[in-house]
Amino acid sequence: MEESEPKEKKKEDVVGSETVMEMIKRKTPWVMGSVARKPNIKFPSVKRRRVAQRVTKMSTKAIVVLAIYIILFVLQTGVVYLAYRETPAVGQDSNGEALFLYPSTQEAFINESIVASILMIFSSAGFLMLYKASQHLYDKRVARRYIIIGLLIILGTFFGLQAMIQIKSGAELFNI
Repeated sequence: MEESEPKEKKKEDVVGSETVMEMIKRKTPWVMGSVARKPNIKFPSVKRRRVAQRVTKMSTKAIVVLAIYIILFVLQTGVVYLAYRETPAVGQDSNGEALFLYPSTQEAFINESIVASILMIFSSAGFLMLYKASQHLYDKRVARRYIIIGLLIILGTFFGLQAMIQIKSGAELFNI
C-alpha cells in the first residue's frame, strides 16, 4: 500500500486564520487593479507653536520689559484721571459738530488720551530701534536701517503730538 502524503492545508481550510487586514484586502480590492498603484504620500510633520509655549519660553527680562510697557501705556493713557473725571469719549461743539480733541489743554477726551499714549509708545519703540542699532555695530547696513526707521518713528510721533497740542490750544499748525 501506498502511504498517502498528508495534504497541506490552505488558509481557507483553517477557520479563523485570516487576519482583519487580509479580509479587508480581499473584500475591497484596489479600484484600478494591478494597472495603477496606490500613491504613497508622505506628509511633513509640522509642529505649530502655541501662544502659551512662546510666553513660557520668554526670558524673565523680556517679561519684565513687556510688563513695564503695559504699565506705561495704562499710566500714559490717564486711566486714573479718566475714571475720576468721567470724561466723555467724544464731544460736540455748539453747532453740533463732533469734536475729537477737547478745545482746552486742561481737559481731554478719552480717545485723545489713548491716541497720545499710543504715539508715546511708538516713540519709545523708535528709541528701542536706536538702541538695537548700537548692537549691530559691525553690520553697517542693518544698523543704518534701524537708525533711519527709529528716527522716522520718533520724529513722526513728535510731530503728531505737537499737532495735537496746537489743535487743542487753537494755534495754527506748525507756525514756523
